Amino acid sequence: MGYAVNPEDLPVPGRDTFFWLGEINKASAVINSDEGLLEPAVARRIAHGLQKMLESGNRPNAPRPSLVITFEPLLIEAAGVEATLLHAGRSSQDMLTTASTTITRDAVLKLASQLHATTRRLLALAETHKSTLVPNYTNGVAAQPNTYGHYLLGHIAGFHRDAERLQQFYARLDRCAMGTTVLNGTSWPLNRERMAKYLGFPAAVDNAYDAAQISAAEWPVEIGSIASQIALHASAYIQDVMVQYSQPKPWILLQEGGENTYVSSAMPQKRNPGLLLRTRAEASRVISLGVGRAIQGHNLPPGMFDAKDLGDNLAVVNGATGVLGDLHRILDALVIDGERSLKELDLDWTASQELADILMREHKVPFRVGHHFASEVVRYAKSNDLYPSNFPYAEASRIFAETLTHTNLANEGYRFLSEQEFREALDPAGIIKRRATSGGPQSQEMERMISCAQRTIDHLERWKVNNRRTPTSSASYFFKRPPVRPC
Repeated sequence: MGYAVNPEDLPVPGRDTFFWLGEINKASAVINSDEGLLEPAVARRIAHGLQKMLESGNRPNAPRPSLVITFEPLLIEAAGVEATLLHAGRSSQDMLTTASTTITRDAVLKLASQLHATTRRLLALAETHKSTLVPNYTNGVAAQPNTYGHYLLGHIAGFHRDAERLQQFYARLDRCAMGTTVLNGTSWPLNRERMAKYLGFPAAVDNAYDAAQISAAEWPVEIGSIASQIALHASAYIQDVMVQYSQPKPWILLQEGGENTYVSSAMPQKRNPGLLLRTRAEASRVISLGVGRAIQGHNLPPGMFDAKDLGDNLAVVNGATGVLGDLHRILDALVIDGERSLKELDLDWTASQELADILMREHKVPFRVGHHFASEVVRYAKSNDLYPSNFPYAEASRIFAETLTHTNLANEGYRFLSEQEFREALDPAGIIKRRATSGGPQSQEMERMISCAQRTIDHLERWKVNNRRTPTSSASYFFKRPPVRPC
């Protein structure tokens, strides 16, 4: 609870609340001295004691307090009571809000880095399988033929929106609360803009009341929502792969062995997809934690601590990062059997809608009539163990004639498909090639979307690099000079 964090949970090793309280004190010493609010000699003495205290805190098993009220006594011990001159114009509210923001900021950049890496891996897989024919499913049932590359580009689009949301959140998070004190500032004129700059922020939070009372309780809910969305996207993909494991011969599965699969303790034939199971469970945990951010922040007066717990907030962000890392490993472990996926397409009549489409497009047959005809073809085929590859053309002609009679269109002059047209309509590769709408799996659109996805990923990578900032060690020149002893 509070602002203490397990070292292994820190996005940047060593940059915990203790570290950031040190940086805040360094910046306070420099700014107050530069602006005539603190005598330079006093500032140097405080800086020397502060550095001594921080170095002590870096020793193994040394205390690293995460609260201002436990940090300050150690500073007084190292630098004397005059060190409390630094606390003018500050409070635990703005200091701990700033520390929490900076640590979360590091975690968000780490999440963004993993999101970009996983999305880049998805794109590489999409390029490899831009022509691999597979069934796609709606309502859990095989629906239409597609290319696996096109399917993956759809998932990439979802992750791109996650990245966009993450960037927008980061811009709102990346504001410094320092100098707002409790909720409306103080008569001590601490330069908030310089504090923000020295601590690696582009700007200060504009409204002093907003800084620790509103936004600090708001952003945990927002990042919880973003992390949940990432986990939802990851688990949706995982479930599509998981479904295949219920088949005796899947067309997509994980490479056996390692951490990917494990043998059942009782049933020697089973190869359980452990990596999929673990990642799905972790995605569910992230969603639970993400929703919990809103529940914990609900029905509270402004400024209350409940939703600000740094450990809980980091658990959400780090959890989403872990899910994306595991998804990356899943993508690396995939084995896709193109021949088996073609067989499944043939087994489940996923090409039947094309019959209705071609009858309407080429022969002006009303769509619902063509749809009824195709449905009857599938019904007859399943009753007689027939597939698109061996369905008799004569039976198709008979069913079409009966459909026209049933719909009172027998005398309207509608012509059935030729046998060549009928066979081509049921060919999955031909269906993909004939797609004419933008955003489809046809070759030209695939190349366009792959290129667009690559540009988006490159842009996100530049954004991530441009937002990696470190605090300005503005007090470092003090630490290189001997302290001035009081008279």
